[in-house]
Amino acid sequence: MAKQQGQKIQELSFEEVMGERFGRYSKYIIQERALPDIRDGLKPVQRRILYAMAKDGNTYDKGFRKSAKSVGNVMGNFHPHGDSSIYEAMVRMSQSWKNRAPLIQMHGNNGSMDGDPPAAMRYTEARLSKISGELLADIDKETVDMVLNFDDTEYEPTVLPAGFPNLLVNGATGISAGYATEIPPHNLNEVIDGIMYLMDHPDASLDKIMTFVKGPDFPTGAIVQGADGIRKAFETGRGKIIVRSKTSIQDVKGNRQQIVITELPYEVNKANLVKKIDEIRVLKKVDGISEVRDETDRHGLSIVIDLKRNADAQGILNYLLKNTELQIAYNYNMVAISHMQPVQAGLIEILQAYIEHREDVVTRRTKYNLKKASDRLHIINGLMKALSILNDVIKTIRASQNKKSAKENLMKAYDFSEKQAEAIVSLQLYRLTNTDITALQKESDELNKQIMSYQKILNDPKELKRVIKSELRHVEKEYGSPRKTQIEAEVSDLKVDTSVMVADDDVMVMVSHDGYLKRSSMRSFQASAEDGLKDVDYPVLQVKTHTLAHLYIFTNYGHMIYRPVHEILDAHWKDAGEHLSQTVGLASDESVIAAYIFEDLDQTGQFVMASTDGYIKQTSFADLKPGRTYKSHPQQAIKLHDDHVRLADIYYVAGDEADLQVVSASHKGYGLRFALSEVSTMGARTRGVKLMDLKPEDTIVDFVLVSPDAHEVGIITQRGAFKKMNVTEIPVMSRARRGVQILRELKRNPHRIAAMTLVTPATTLMVETDQQQFFAIDPTQYPSGDRYSNGSFVLDPDEIGAPSGVHLKRLPDPEDEN
Repeated sequence: MAKQQGQKIQELSFEEVMGERFGRYSKYIIQERALPDIRDGLKPVQRRILYAMAKDGNTYDKGFRKSAKSVGNVMGNFHPHGDSSIYEAMVRMSQSWKNRAPLIQMHGNNGSMDGDPPAAMRYTEARLSKISGELLADIDKETVDMVLNFDDTEYEPTVLPAGFPNLLVNGATGISAGYATEIPPHNLNEVIDGIMYLMDHPDASLDKIMTFVKGPDFPTGAIVQGADGIRKAFETGRGKIIVRSKTSIQDVKGNRQQIVITELPYEVNKANLVKKIDEIRVLKKVDGISEVRDETDRHGLSIVIDLKRNADAQGILNYLLKNTELQIAYNYNMVAISHMQPVQAGLIEILQAYIEHREDVVTRRTKYNLKKASDRLHIINGLMKALSILNDVIKTIRASQNKKSAKENLMKAYDFSEKQAEAIVSLQLYRLTNTDITALQKESDELNKQIMSYQKILNDPKELKRVIKSELRHVEKEYGSPRKTQIEAEVSDLKVDTSVMVADDDVMVMVSHDGYLKRSSMRSFQASAEDGLKDVDYPVLQVKTHTLAHLYIFTNYGHMIYRPVHEILDAHWKDAGEHLSQTVGLASDESVIAAYIFEDLDQTGQFVMASTDGYIKQTSFADLKPGRTYKSHPQQAIKLHDDHVRLADIYYVAGDEADLQVVSASHKGYGLRFALSEVSTMGARTRGVKLMDLKPEDTIVDFVLVSPDAHEVGIITQRGAFKKMNVTEIPVMSRARRGVQILRELKRNPHRIAAMTLVTPATTLMVETDQQQFFAIDPTQYPSGDRYSNGSFVLDPDEIGAPSGVHLKRLPDPEDEN
């Protein structure tokens, strides 16, 4: 005995067991749970609900019954799963905002567009809607295959006769193992028109069918954009469309406007949408929304967004469309079960599958009706024959012993069939009146006509199509409705102006040499005397501007860092702010050399920049427009030759300053002046053209742009001397020359230029030394020298270090005091 039991044990690997079990499970949920049938558009649970309610007489022309009764009936007879899943399926089929033609009518709370759950099934009442009768029509005439239920006690249909194309009309959504489906609702009239055309023209092109079926028709209306996406979906089963709310901008009193939303995209939760818009208002992501209200009532959906006075209504609407579910992307994924397998089908394949199904249903129905009519005609012929020899028939019956004997005698004596004999012996005496023969003759004629029509349907494909089309026209006339969803061929490009998202406020912006930047309110700036910078740091830019302006920052590594002013950290003026390395990353010795504020990004000017190895170029503003990754990556403004070369300086020149001149100075004391027009305009990723013909190991210290009028420059040498000189001391030459000496060359310990800058009577220079010390120079205290002088000693390098750079000390701006 033990040996026999041991032989029943199988050794299987875990992978084999899991694979086989999961494969069976996957097949079940694909075929029997999550995906709709391509013929009737129903999942098994939906089909069982409709069939059970019809079988129970719970139809539109009778009173409502408790939903719990129907759910229990479905669960007990056909669907051995949880009652909640059955009730959820029933509720969804009753929701007018999810179905173009609801299949269930429900009394009570069946949910809402706000995502509210329905009342429990013990509280609600339901019955089949009238159009459900079209799905179930003729199911009792052997039109579809019936199979035993889970406990082999009853039969249930594998598919419904489907008097209308429910898969497209009501759509479907579902997720199974490896497959998902997303089919939107379509218009009943359009789909039926497309079916009838396809029946007449089996080889019709998709473009022709699309003249009838134009696209989805959502029960919530709204606007669909993207004809290409619709066509791709209808061709392949997959495609993307944009669904946009129907909105209007209305003027109200007080020079104000409001945005009114009357239709939402399909399956968007209205309450969550209103909450999201209100969050945008509270967080001030958009400036201009004063209130959001849901005014939906029994007259229809209405969401009202009140705007502040003079707000940009269209700009705010564009922002909301782009950042909320006022506009969504809907992805067609038309997967359905066809011949027990999941398929991704296009529009024509779905229509053809439906046509084939209806041909099969009508054929089977006709065969059933033909058999019933033929059987009845056979009985009528027997009765008519019996009436014609009534006396003989009565005599034969009276001579018989019992009913069985009477039937046998009639069959033997008068050649009646068994069925005819049964009808005769079952005939009641009152039927033996003279008028009955007339009624029988009339019924016989009617049956003959019916049989001829049935045979014509079965023998003539054209007649079969005529019947199908006639029934579809009846459905279209009875249940059709105008299209709700508006279709637009092109997807609108949503451009959101920054002014919509940001309040236009005056602010102070600071960018420091070490890479700190911040913006502060004017109130914070005026309340603090400290700028928050370290002692060894100083501002490269400190300016009053507004939040809609744009900031360009340039470093000595040739990088450009872009920031919209409203994205700069809003900090107290006494705080340091944020460091650029927190977002874009800076090298250890990388520092900011210039920063500029622009009103917009449509400037037409040029950036003029030069590198320390003696190259210069102009780059148009358009070539330095920020890219998509500006928040995390700097842009290249100039190509530097090697790791030791740096960007010496950079200036911005507006288009009307064409007469400017370049004045440059080299470390070994050479100066060159030439027209800016000699400098070529090049792209950002270029090195430029030659600025000066440098001696070996000489470098460019700095350059300035001057007008032909007299200007003075200040020069600091490494020995601590300061020299002020008019630029006219340097003769105008051509670019790429060595230039002239602007310091007197000494044989012993010669002066070398450490820094150069423009000076004016109101300028104070701050000299930075290599020991991170600062020394102030007032240029007005020193006379102007010629280019052969070395200036006056102003600081002792042995005490505070050798000069390494110079910058202008910012004088108080009268605007800042306001």
